[in-house]
Amino acid sequence: MTHPLLAITVGDPAGIGPEIAIKAVDQLKDRLAARDLALVLVGDPGVLNRAGRVLGLTPPPEVVDADLTGLTGAAILATPKPAHDIHWGDLSAAAGEQAYQAVAIATRLAQQGRIAGIVTAPLNKEAMHLAGHDFAGHTELLAHLTGVAGSVMMLAHGPFRVSHVTTHCALEEVPGRATADRIARVIDLTLATLRKIGIAQPRVAVAALNPHAGEGGIFGRHDIDITEPVVRRYVAQGERVFGPIPGDTVFVKMRAGDYDAVIAMYHDQGHIPVKLLGFSVDPATGRWTALNGVNVTLGLPIIRTSVDHGTAFDIAGQGIADATSLIEAIDYALQLAAPSGAQP
Repeated sequence: MTHPLLAITVGDPAGIGPEIAIKAVDQLKDRLAARDLALVLVGDPGVLNRAGRVLGLTPPPEVVDADLTGLTGAAILATPKPAHDIHWGDLSAAAGEQAYQAVAIATRLAQQGRIAGIVTAPLNKEAMHLAGHDFAGHTELLAHLTGVAGSVMMLAHGPFRVSHVTTHCALEEVPGRATADRIARVIDLTLATLRKIGIAQPRVAVAALNPHAGEGGIFGRHDIDITEPVVRRYVAQGERVFGPIPGDTVFVKMRAGDYDAVIAMYHDQGHIPVKLLGFSVDPATGRWTALNGVNVTLGLPIIRTSVDHGTAFDIAGQGIADATSLIEAIDYALQLAAPSGAQP
């Protein structure tokens, strides 16, 4: 592979995924022409052509599966034709099936070594469930497709990185799932990823589960009995791991440059600070002006990054969706795909 070939799965075809995929190809055209990378969009050619018409852009040509070797520039690899027509903004099993098939095809290509990694546009969990694929999201779907247990979601926005001990589960289930073994697994994968992207001596903070890290046991003992011994073990090994640090201060400290990543105990604890930094809206119009951030799945045998936003059914088909997060995800995948010590 003379240049990194990445697959972009276009996500739910009724959402903004097809539009941002076409926009990303257009915005990266100089790099594609210079052969710094190549992109294959995995999705329905009809949907992508429809998105191109909305945007006034010409989508890449379609390519057959066997022709990926030596691919330069960008191309479309078709998913099976949908059973029903798919309309912008409509929740449907047909759209959920399309999104699932794109991820399954791209995962197979990555496992075969025919692409360097996968970059995913957003899918709709409810649509995927309607299609009979009962996964909580991309992270769980990819773990199933690759046969991996214990994958980890990391969100990143520039130097602001957050890995999650738990994600898509009820809040009352979090203490039982945030075991010592799981916390250690997340720390291990986070340290390895930070080193992969060039941080030789990473600093990782572990967020507390309870307010004030339990306040000496007044607000619960999980941080004292479960998290503290794990952190001490890493410190004894010479790793720069800190915590548990109260959740209301740990992210401020990372933003100040004290840490390279934070380990969040649950979904909202980690997602809210990243999205507050990466998302912005024009208060005068109510329109989104930025959707920045990257979702990286750690612990898979393949590279997978993703946008850090949803399908945005409410603006799908209007040509106004922002491709910044998708381009950031492409850059992150290139960084992870580069040989150790090399710059992508």
